[in-house]
Amino acid sequence: MPNPRLPPGQGATAGWPRLDLGIIPRFDPKVWNLRIDGAVETPATLTWEQLLALPKVQVTADFHCVTAWSRFDNRWEGVAFRTIADLARPKSAAKHVVLTCGDAGYTTNLPLDALMDDDVLLAYRHDGKPLPLDHGGPMRLVVPKRYAWKSAKWLRQITFVEQDEPGYWEVRGYSNSADPWKEERYSF
Repeated sequence: MPNPRLPPGQGATAGWPRLDLGIIPRFDPKVWNLRIDGAVETPATLTWEQLLALPKVQVTADFHCVTAWSRFDNRWEGVAFRTIADLARPKSAAKHVVLTCGDAGYTTNLPLDALMDDDVLLAYRHDGKPLPLDHGGPMRLVVPKRYAWKSAKWLRQITFVEQDEPGYWEVRGYSNSADPWKEERYSF
């Protein structure tokens, strides 16, 4: 009997494979910041302490990688993306978001409405422990309803934009929508 939580073409794993561009940014909580800008009423730059002071949420969600593995029941803790949007107050023209990371200019993109789901968060804890650096620590975006490359590691900037701006993998032929339930792995 197929597992109803396993998207087509995926296999379940108990481990947590590491996939990235091979550059793990250093983390110094004294100088780390998160920039929130673009088509917003209130641009902001949050320090690590300010991010940790925001209201916390906990989400248990499955995680699906485009390379065909899925990991069930990840326990994430962090800040709801909605909280960030409420802080920044996106302008009505803002329909998309570009997410920029600390590893050599990596970006990804999502429609703003996809980020407003209740299970989307900026996670700094995983399974009860601080998020490891090799999995995006100190903080990464988590978007459970999309393939994992949309869950940007080492997130450093959130830019609200009017027009969609495909990111690192999207311009290299990966799907812009990345829905694992529709097997939207590639754009061709």
